[in-house]
Amino acid sequence: MAPSMTAPVRPVPGRVKLAQLLALAVPALLLGGAYISEYVFGMHPCEMCWWQRWPHFAAIALALLSFAVPLRKLLTGLAALAILVSGLIGLFHAGVEYKWWEGITGCATIAASEGTSALDAIMNAPMIRCDEAPWDLFGISLAGWNFLISTASALAILVLLVRSARNVAR
Repeated sequence: MAPSMTAPVRPVPGRVKLAQLLALAVPALLLGGAYISEYVFGMHPCEMCWWQRWPHFAAIALALLSFAVPLRKLLTGLAALAILVSGLIGLFHAGVEYKWWEGITGCATIAASEGTSALDAIMNAPMIRCDEAPWDLFGISLAGWNFLISTASALAILVLLVRSARNVAR
């Protein structure tokens, strides 16, 4: 028999490493974009926008931890699930913006005003509503883009991890 037929297939560390890098880079870039849109372009987040950010923070922490401890596949998979959760919240938020369904009735945030009294800040700050998209690209809101990017990247990470596990089993 040829050596290639009897030699066991070794795991492909490149797939796991790529999954780890995606699990770290995607939420970091999406959060970076969110903060740039907030602090550079003045698009303050509504409450549902914040809901989408929290799973990305968790994904970054899990992805960073995956580089430091031996449970890298598990932690990377959990990071992918956190990214997926953010994407699904983005789908819900986009549906509210597009009026596909009704959102949380009291969903609004008041943008902070600095340098004034608390009462003046509340009275003069603009109301940020969850059912109005402040910006879109090709008709897709920021929440819609979060859904598309987060869901696709989470699935890609999970596929990389599954393919890595299949190579180990062979």
